[in-house]
Amino acid sequence: MAARGSAGDSALRRAAEQWLLWDKNPKTYAIVKQLLAEGNAGELQKYFGSRMEFGTAGLRAAMGAGISHMNDLTIIQTTQGFCRYLEKNFTDLKKRGVVIGFDARAHLSSGGSSKRFARLAANTFISQGVPVYLFSDIIPTPFVPYTVTHLKLCAGIMVTASHNPKQDNGYKVYWENGAQIISPHDRGISQAIEENQEPWPQAWDDKLIDSSPLLHDPYAMVNKEYFKDIQKQCFYRNINKETSLKFVHTSVHGVGHKFVQLAFKAFDLSPPFAVPEQKDPDPDFPTVKYPNPEEGKGVLTLSFALAEKDGARIILANDPDADRLAVAEKQESGEWKVFSGNELGALLGWWIFTCWKNNSRDTRAIKDVYMLSSTVSSKILRAIALKEGFHFEETLTGFKWMGNRAKQLMDQGKAVLFAFEEAIGYMCCPAVLDKDGVSAAVITAEMASFLATRNLSLSQQLKAVYDEYGFHITKASYFICHDPKVIQQLFDNLRNFDGKNTYPKSCGRFKVSGIRDLTTGYDSSQPDQKAILPTSKSSQMITFTFANGGVATMRTSGTEPKIKYYSELCAPPGNSDVEQLKKELDELVNALEKHFFQPEKNKLQRKTE
Repeated sequence: MAARGSAGDSALRRAAEQWLLWDKNPKTYAIVKQLLAEGNAGELQKYFGSRMEFGTAGLRAAMGAGISHMNDLTIIQTTQGFCRYLEKNFTDLKKRGVVIGFDARAHLSSGGSSKRFARLAANTFISQGVPVYLFSDIIPTPFVPYTVTHLKLCAGIMVTASHNPKQDNGYKVYWENGAQIISPHDRGISQAIEENQEPWPQAWDDKLIDSSPLLHDPYAMVNKEYFKDIQKQCFYRNINKETSLKFVHTSVHGVGHKFVQLAFKAFDLSPPFAVPEQKDPDPDFPTVKYPNPEEGKGVLTLSFALAEKDGARIILANDPDADRLAVAEKQESGEWKVFSGNELGALLGWWIFTCWKNNSRDTRAIKDVYMLSSTVSSKILRAIALKEGFHFEETLTGFKWMGNRAKQLMDQGKAVLFAFEEAIGYMCCPAVLDKDGVSAAVITAEMASFLATRNLSLSQQLKAVYDEYGFHITKASYFICHDPKVIQQLFDNLRNFDGKNTYPKSCGRFKVSGIRDLTTGYDSSQPDQKAILPTSKSSQMITFTFANGGVATMRTSGTEPKIKYYSELCAPPGNSDVEQLKKELDELVNALEKHFFQPEKNKLQRKTE
């Protein structure tokens, strides 16, 4: 055993020594030099055990030294691989070029920051004669896919870790169609990174880009054109001008403040009150435990206080890269209701369809209208589509699938009005083929202003949507599990529940009527028992349909150590016993946790507020 250990240790040492030959960032260089001097194999393993995996979401990891972290050298290596892959795929790359944006993240101890990474990436492309549209200042993530489409570029990169903890950063990649990459591009780029690890001659000299004719700054142009484009979704300018409704906005120490203010101006709405402690970018996110509005009321504490002080009834909260949106509304009782992603998806879907219907000259065009949502999101759009006569499609989880599908449909002459996922992501405007928290915020504000003229709150309108199209009650949560073996075993048990290759026939008192396993490709509801949606062996995902009309999906997360679940109970229109439906769904979720997750046996950690 000792021999194998020492062989592994010497491979780690070699990787670290190689690193020192290439790394010119004094901070990460010093960290690795110190590691080598101390010779601690456990620590070396942490930094050099495995390279960050480049997936369809690009890269996401903590900032720090070594091949398993985000730093100057891994950014150079990644961009060199991406550049070579693009050269192979586009003969006109040197004519069209790429766009690069960044958020406000920074990490003092390793000297890494989103801006620094973006400049190094730009330098890599420019050194190969590729034009780069590098934003000169922080921007919301949706500005990158917008620029790819608007300027017909070959690709886009956004340096951001969205709502991840403060030590993380990421590298998100868009293809020429303006949507995030999907397979096989992730594998192709990954292989190209492996083949291009030694920094090219000018890789570290990013000052060269400032005098290069290949460097362009799209900041002013995009700030003008984007806000012009989203105004196509503004239908009630007169109401916006006169509304007495007040809004509070928080950007949770991220990039959103300036851009949401500009969006309100573009819609002729008075600017929202900004939470002063959170409006300016701060990579330390000092006022929140997690900079993620999805985590609920904890992130909104300061927003509630400001809203009470200024008499605002609605809170709009973006995550730090402003591609997601959370909304809260003060109820008659004085309590605040934070809408789930599914509830806001129902409201925005209803609103965007209603605006389209009221403004469409040709009612026959409804056969070319589409809305999309991911398979773990509420099926409320399906219910609206069935009754109103437009098309609804579901995709795999994640906006990369919805963005790519939306582009396919648009290329066929279809109108994709709206797409959403329950993780508070909304695509309300066809100019951006990804989730966009800026346009979603201002469209929500216009919807609320319009409803106020009818003396309706968002909550009352949500009930009206459910009354008309059927109640869709949802409940989602997760368990944390750091041991991949336990996760694998949990899903293996579900696939071999009553003997080999048998799924559960019931979950407590709830009878299972259908099973779709997108890891193996099995679907009991299809004639050939093969799933229609694409399958992926690298992630776990099983959906159970129950005899009572309930649906529950269990899946692993691509970016966090979580096993997530999503459940929904749909009732036909006219069934208004909401409390009974909620009770039934609670019981189903309890049974799911007890029989399928078995948290005590598997030592799973529950989500805590």
